[in-house]
Amino acid sequence: MDSNPMVSSLLNKLANYTNLTQGVREHEEADEDEGAKKQTVKVTPQMGTFIGVYLPCLQNILGVILFLRMTWIVGTAGILESFIIVSMCCSCTMLTAISMSAIATNGVVPAGGSYYMISRSLGPEFGGAVGLCFYLGTTFAGAMYILGTIEILLTYIVPSAAIFKAEEKAQEADALLNNMRVYGTCCLTLMALVVFVGVKYVNKLALVFLACVVLSILAIYAGVIKTIFEPPIFPVCLLGNRTLQNHGFDKCMKTEIIDNVTMTTKLWSLFCKGSELNASCNEYFTLNNVTEIQGIPGLTSGVISENMWGSYGPAGMLVEKAMPSVPASDASQDKHMPYVVNDITAFFTLLVGIYFPSVTGIMAGSNRSGDLRDAQRSIPIGTILAIATTTIIYLSCVVMFGACIEGVLLRDKFGDSVKGNLVIGTLSWPSPWVIVIGSFFSCCGAGLQSLTGAPRLLQAIARDGIVPFLQVRTHQICLISYDIIYL
Repeated sequence: MDSNPMVSSLLNKLANYTNLTQGVREHEEADEDEGAKKQTVKVTPQMGTFIGVYLPCLQNILGVILFLRMTWIVGTAGILESFIIVSMCCSCTMLTAISMSAIATNGVVPAGGSYYMISRSLGPEFGGAVGLCFYLGTTFAGAMYILGTIEILLTYIVPSAAIFKAEEKAQEADALLNNMRVYGTCCLTLMALVVFVGVKYVNKLALVFLACVVLSILAIYAGVIKTIFEPPIFPVCLLGNRTLQNHGFDKCMKTEIIDNVTMTTKLWSLFCKGSELNASCNEYFTLNNVTEIQGIPGLTSGVISENMWGSYGPAGMLVEKAMPSVPASDASQDKHMPYVVNDITAFFTLLVGIYFPSVTGIMAGSNRSGDLRDAQRSIPIGTILAIATTTIIYLSCVVMFGACIEGVLLRDKFGDSVKGNLVIGTLSWPSPWVIVIGSFFSCCGAGLQSLTGAPRLLQAIARDGIVPFLQVRTHQICLISYDIIYL
C-alpha cells in the first residue's frame, strides 16, 4: 500500500505534469549526449486516468475559440442554433472517442500514441492514412493558435504595437491581416526556436498553461454569478438602433452644456463637417437620438429572450438592435461612418466550421499510451469524461453568454463598441486580465504543443515506410509544411 498521503501524491503528480506527446521526452533525453550511441530510454509507466488522460484532453479541447469567438457565435447564431452547433460538434468527437476506445480495449495498447495504436491494430495502410490527416490537422491547429496569440496581443494587450495602422475604415481589415502576417511569422520563428533548443523547456511550462485554462474557466463562471448581484458597468453607445465604434469619442452624446453654453462633443465631429452647432451633419445622425445601454445587463435582466434567435447577414451589414429608428433617405455614406459592421458573411455552416476546432484535441490522452499504468482503462474513461466535461462547459457558456450580454455586443467580434475590450474578459471576475493573460498563455502553450507533436507524428509515419518520399529529409518537410500552411 502506498504510504504517501493522497493530497501530497496528487501534488507530486501535478508538479511532474507534462503535455508532451509520447516519445518526445525520451527522444530529447537520448539526444543530449553528443556522439553517444542513441538508446531508448525506458520509463516505468506511472500516470493514471486523471493526470495522464483527463487533464491533457481538457487542456487541449478548451482553447482559443472559447475565449475569442464563442460570444460572437452565440450572438450571430442565437442561443438555440448555437446549442445545435455545440451538440453536433461534441457528438462527433464523442463518437470518435468511442471508436478509439474500442481499439484501445481490443488487446494491448502499444506505446507511441494514437498513430501507433491505430496502425498496429488496423494495419499500417489505414494507420498511415489516418496519421497523415492527424498530422495536417495538428499543423493547421498550430497556425490557428499562433494567430489567436497574435490577435490577443495586438487587440487586447498592446494595441499600440501594431505596425500597420488603417487611416480609413475600409483599410482596417487589410491592416489587421498584415499585422497578423508580420507578428505571426515572428511568433512562429520564436516558437520553432524554443522547440529546436529543447522540448524539455516546453514541458516545464505545461503546468502553467494548464493553470491558465482552469483559472480562466473558473473566472467566467464567477463573473456570471456576480452579474446577478452587481452587473459590470460596460456601456454601449447606439445611434438610433445602430451600434457605434467607441474609438474616437469619450461621451455618448451629441452636445453637452459647459458653463451654461451648449458645446458639441467628439461624437458630433465624427458625423458633421465641423464642430459648430449649425454644421452640416449626416442625415441619419440628425434624425436619430444617441442612447447608451449596458453591454452586460446581467443574468436576471431578461436579455436571453432577445438573444434566442440568430442574426445572420452579409459582410458590411450594420450591427443593429431590435428597436425603432428613423431611416435616412441616402445610405451611401454609412460605410464611412463609425458603425460596427459584420466583417464576413455569416451563415450556419460557416459557424460550424469556425467552432469545430474547439472540440478537437481528444487524442491528447491516447498520445501518452506508453506513460499510462493501465492504458486500456485510462484512455476510454479519461477521454470520454473530458469530452463530457467540455461539452457541459460549452453548452453552459452558450446559455450564460446569451443570458448576460446584450445582442449587439455579442455580434461585435473585436469589441469595437467597448473601446476594444475583450467582452468575455469584462464578464469574468475578479479582473478582465485573468481571461486576457490566461487565454494568451493558453494559445502559446497549444501552439508550442502543435509544433512539438506534428513533426514527431510525421517522423513516425516516415519510419514505417508507408509514404516513400517521407523517408528522406523529414525535418525539412515539417518546416516547409508549417510555413506554407501558416502563410
